[in-house]
This record gives sequence, C-alpha cells and structure tokens, in this order.
Amino acid sequence: MTIPQLRRMFASVILLLLPWIASAESQPESHLSPADLVKAVIHTELNHSNVTEVRWKYLLDKEVDGTQETREVVETKSGSLDRLIEIAGKPLTDAQQRSEAERILRLSHNAEEQHKLEQTRRKDAEQCDAFLKMIPDAFLFEYGGESGDLVKLTFKPNPGFRPPSREGKVLHEMAGEMWVDATQRRLVSINGQLLNEVKFAGGLLGHLEKGGQFAVKRAEVAPAQWEVTEMAVNMRGKALLFKTISVQQRELHRNFERVPDDLSLTDAAALLLEQSLIAAKR
Repeated sequence: MTIPQLRRMFASVILLLLPWIASAESQPESHLSPADLVKAVIHTELNHSNVTEVRWKYLLDKEVDGTQETREVVETKSGSLDRLIEIAGKPLTDAQQRSEAERILRLSHNAEEQHKLEQTRRKDAEQCDAFLKMIPDAFLFEYGGESGDLVKLTFKPNPGFRPPSREGKVLHEMAGEMWVDATQRRLVSINGQLLNEVKFAGGLLGHLEKGGQFAVKRAEVAPAQWEVTEMAVNMRGKALLFKTISVQQRELHRNFERVPDDLSLTDAAALLLEQSLIAAKR
C-alpha cells in the first residue's frame, strides 16, 4: 500500500469516526463519579454566584402555616423590596394598598432599615454558600438515573462528616435526591427528609422531629441564569424553653423579569409604587 493510499485510508476512518466523537463530546460527563459530579456542580454554583449579579422582578406566592399571600418582589444591590398584592387570592382593599405604599416609602427613605436589608441579604448569601459547601462532604452519593442532560443523584449521610454548625447537623441527618444539569453543571432540584431526630446541646436548646422535609426546585429563567422557582419546608420540633417549632412553608417564584443590575432601593420603591398605581386604575 502506497503512502497516499495510507493517508486516504486514515482520512476515511477519521471521517467515519467524527459523528461518534461529536456525539461522545456532547454527552453529559457520566464517567465522573457521583461525588466528583456533585463537587463540579457545587463549584459552578459558588463561582457563578460570585461573578454574576443579575437582578429580577418576580411574583412570589407564599404560604406560611396556612396563611397565603402574593407579593411582587424587586431585587436590588442592597437587598429585595416587595409589595403585598393579594391575601388568600383576594386583592388588597384601598386601605391596605395605602398602608403598603406608606411602608415602601418609609423603607426607601430610612437609612437604618436599608442597612438592615443589606445585612439580611449578606447573611442569606453567606448561609446559602455555607450550605452548598457542606453538600459534597456531608453525603455519600449514588447515580439514580438520567433524563437528557439531567442526572439524578441519591444521597445519604456520610458517617465521616463532622458538622461544623447547627445547620450542618440538620443537613447531616438527611437523605434524599438531587437532580443536576450535567452539561451546565447546575443544581436543578434537591429534596431531603430527616432520618432521625436532631437534638441541639443534647436537647437543652431544642430539637427537630424525625421525618421533617424540605424541597427546592430551580429553573433556567434566562440563558445560563438559574433561579429558585419552588421551595417547601415541613419541620416540627421544640426550641429553647419548650417553644413549639412548626415550620410549614411553601413558595412559588414566577414571572421573572430582569431589572437593571445596579438598581437601588429607591429605584425599586418607585417601580413598585408605579405598579401599585397601575393596578389601582384597573
């Protein structure tokens, strides 16, 4: 066989293999171990949240211990500002709307309240990051199936994990499942259930009962922008001085619209009050 013939043969083989190579490259990285896939997803989530500062306006349907309400929420660089628009599916009365408008105006002109909002925003972000950082070490993971780019992972407590906080102690007593987007390496959903009662300071500071549950769902609301769309918590227990804990809460986040990334609380108040006036004229 001549050199030109060999070249033609290799070229033909490569051309035949190209579709298979392209197909293999487009598949989720299923060769990763479950633990490594989780680490990759958490790494993306933590780094993405540090670089991207996208703000949204959305509707929040919330039910806490049987009380239902709908709020319009606007995110700003200093925290979120919201306006109550419905209670138990019914629009606010004129008096309630005036009260909401006054509350929003007061907050937008109150430096101390704005500082509290900023502190709350920072604390929430820190707690979220701390929660995510614990996930790879707190659990043992197994593959549970695939659906397109989505991969299901089941998890159970890792006996070698030493919880660094109360939140970690609760997390470590949970088992459940999570779905991840293996291509984008993003967290799509996670739900867990307490396998055992969780005691704080041997029960002196309270406890959470076995069977408590939580669930969180996320969606890609814009290209590469993932946000929480649903959340449910159902926990019972006792706190310090035998105060009963009953956290039964459901949230639905919907109708996402992007707002300027540098939006201030004053801007958010103006936007919410404008929406209030439009609603009043209908």
